[in-house]
Amino acid sequence: MTAPILQTRGLTMRFGGVIAVNGVDFSLQEAELRCLIGPNGAGKSTFFKCLTGQLRPSHGDVLFRGHSIAGSQSHAIARHGVGIKTQVPSVFDGLSVRENVWLAAARVNPGRLADTMTDAALQRVGIGAIAGRMVGQLAHGQRQLVELAMVVAPEPDLILLDEPAAGMTDDEVDRLVDLIKELNKRHALVVVEHDMQFIRRVARTVTVFHQGAILVEGDVADILVDARVRDVYLGRQAA
Repeated sequence: MTAPILQTRGLTMRFGGVIAVNGVDFSLQEAELRCLIGPNGAGKSTFFKCLTGQLRPSHGDVLFRGHSIAGSQSHAIARHGVGIKTQVPSVFDGLSVRENVWLAAARVNPGRLADTMTDAALQRVGIGAIAGRMVGQLAHGQRQLVELAMVVAPEPDLILLDEPAAGMTDDEVDRLVDLIKELNKRHALVVVEHDMQFIRRVARTVTVFHQGAILVEGDVADILVDARVRDVYLGRQAA
C-alpha cells in the first residue's frame, strides 16, 4: 500500500478537563474520498479543525505526505496543497464571484495562469453564469458554491470540506454531489457532513466518530446498517 496523503497519530484535543478528540489514528490514501459522520459532540468538527489549522492539537501529530502540519496556520497548510472549506463561507462580499475565485487562484499561480484556473474553476463548480455578480448579493447556497470554487481553483491535492451541503437548495445539492464525485477523480477528499441522504449519495468509505474517538469505519453500506452506528447517530437523528 502506498503512503497515505493524510495521517493522524494519537491526535488529541483537550479543552480544560474535556477531551474532545482522544488519541485518534486516521489515514487517508491518495485519491480517496472519506466521509466523517457522528452525533453532535462526537468530536468530528474538532478533529477537522485540528486538520485545518483552526486548532493546535494538545497532543499527537497531523501528517500531510509525511510532513507534520500539526499546529500550522490554515494559510500555511493551504500552501502545501490542501484546499479547506469551513462551515461558514469565507468569501469577500464586496467583490464579484470571479474576483473571489481569481484571488484564490492567484495565491499559487499569478498572472495569466490565474485567469485560466479561475475560468476552469467557475465552470467545474457550475457558477459561470453568476461570475459577474457581487458575492454579498448571493443566497447562502450560492455562497457555498463560490467558496468551493475558491478551494478548487488552486488545484490542491487534498480537499477538506466541512458541511458543504448546509443551506443549499435541492438543485444545488444535486450539483454538489456530481461535483464531489468529479473532484474525486483528481483529488483526495475528506467530507464532514450531517445530512445522511447526502452521505448515502457521495460516500464510499465512512469514519464514524463517537465520544472523541473513531467508533467504526468501513464501506458506507455496511456502516449505515451497523447497530452501533444506529445507536449513537442514526437512531438519535431519527428520534
